[in-house]
Amino acid sequence: MGTLKKPVFIQGKGIHSGLPVNMTIKPSKKHGIFFRRIDLNSKNLIPARFDNVGDTRMRNTTIGNTKEAHVQTIEHLMAALFIAGVDRAVIDIDGKETPILDGSAAQFYDAIMKAGITSGKLKKIIVKKEIIAKASELLKELSFGARIKLFLFNLVSGRKSNGFVKLSPAKRGLQITATLIYPEKIIGKQTFSYEFDDNKKSVQNFIKEISQARTFGKISEWEYLKARGMGRGADETNVIALNDKGDGTINRVLWPDEFVRHKIIDVIGDMFTSGGFVVGKVESFKGSHALNNLVLKKLFSDKNNYDII
Repeated sequence: MGTLKKPVFIQGKGIHSGLPVNMTIKPSKKHGIFFRRIDLNSKNLIPARFDNVGDTRMRNTTIGNTKEAHVQTIEHLMAALFIAGVDRAVIDIDGKETPILDGSAAQFYDAIMKAGITSGKLKKIIVKKEIIAKASELLKELSFGARIKLFLFNLVSGRKSNGFVKLSPAKRGLQITATLIYPEKIIGKQTFSYEFDDNKKSVQNFIKEISQARTFGKISEWEYLKARGMGRGADETNVIALNDKGDGTINRVLWPDEFVRHKIIDVIGDMFTSGGFVVGKVESFKGSHALNNLVLKKLFSDKNNYDII
């Protein structure tokens, strides 16, 4: 188990709220990643755990009670903490959303590593059986009105709600393969694989090939999102902005497949809400934060599905 050698202060704005936010990641002796909303009267710790995820509809992972103390968009920070080997920390934050910074995990990781990490091994969660979470399962949980809205959105955008996330046993490490299929020509179909096995090479591969990959969105969708309280802090400094035709971007991409590389960050961050190092294969086909959360809930619903070391 590892924690920070000294506190880390990070300042920025929320990608959805657009509001300024200050955050301090503090060392802790208690196992787990916890947030604390210091802007609220309640100073209770909010566990960053799969069974405390309150919402995933805003294209992010939100922990806590959405009507009370909660924190949005934790996935990029969680990915950075995992790769750094930090599984003990208390994060004081004065707003409801972590800062988006440049839209990737790189700046979080750099700040954490500058503080230094105590030595230790992450708790391992060994996947023993195949578990699958399908988008069709999520659709059943939606209200009739919400299904109609999603149907219309998919009709206009040309997308289909047929994704899944599958967990299966692996001999070693966290092995992730993510696939995106978008109607926008600049994305199209993209697949990327990454394996983390807690050695220097896999950490270096994350830093060089994945950590800087940014979140993305279409310019034509921004006004729609902002009207619904989403994307108010999004701009060309923190989002890959697709043009209206979907055949190019307003700003430069680091790799042609930067879009799917960013999905690897999302998967890593969401898997870390398990409370440890998931040892298994993750196949994310048109995956989402909701599917990542559902597959973890299914995994932990039966003790025969996993072992803990």
